[in-house]
Amino acid sequence: MSPTIAILAPGAMGSAVARRLNENGARVLTSLRGRSEATLKRAADAGMIGAEDEAIADADIILSIVPPGEAVALAERLASLIVRREKKPVVVDCNAVNVDTVLRIEEIIGSAQAPFVDAGIIGFPPQPGGKSPAFYMSGEHARDVAVLKDLGLDIRIVEGPVGAASALKMSYAGIVKGLAGIGSAMVIAATKAGAADALRNELALSQPAILARLEVALPDMIPKAYRWVAEMREISGFLGPDHPASQIYEGFARWFEHLAGDATGDGIDTDLMKAFAEKSVNKRG
Repeated sequence: MSPTIAILAPGAMGSAVARRLNENGARVLTSLRGRSEATLKRAADAGMIGAEDEAIADADIILSIVPPGEAVALAERLASLIVRREKKPVVVDCNAVNVDTVLRIEEIIGSAQAPFVDAGIIGFPPQPGGKSPAFYMSGEHARDVAVLKDLGLDIRIVEGPVGAASALKMSYAGIVKGLAGIGSAMVIAATKAGAADALRNELALSQPAILARLEVALPDMIPKAYRWVAEMREISGFLGPDHPASQIYEGFARWFEHLAGDATGDGIDTDLMKAFAEKSVNKRG
């Protein structure tokens, strides 16, 4: 009998994961109450079934895939749904949250006597015919969701307690998205000062790998910047308030917040980023 997986919520990653699970025989539920028309269409295209809370609580596995700032509230909602149920789903938190946050989520889910798995997703949403992002999982129940590997997801076990997978996610995102933050800030500053061509030429000569990464990362980050704000603050919290580098990530949060607003406003800075990346590609081509 096909397992029933609930995914909350049907965003870009959640719906793409749902499509992959559906392709491999799973029944995928989600909550569509109060969602926009665009979200309803995305969920339908992914084969997700809109379900009430009772049905979601009856799922075999629940995957929480929401913006970091919503992760604790969702855990509280899930705990209230499953606390009185005899059969408990395995709850997997797949969000970009720091270790303290995921331990709090574990405590919330544990109050409902449900098994809990800490997970971190690294990679892009799965595309039809493409590979799955890596789902790193830790905690004593991590192997209880091995069926997800049979359903098309790339499951990788991190040997360690709850918090180990989130620590990996925080560290990886801190490096990759931190580089995107540094690159975008310096590209815009150089462009406004009239040094964009000189910066591009020097990177091509001495740091071609960095230039190639910026060509992809700069335009790619623009529609995602709003989602990275809370993630940068989670990384700052991961380092801790007394860590000398924690303020770097608070600064990145403010920078991505600015870029998100610029992208939906006059687009001055985001247009400069796109122009730098496009000119680099054209010049190389």
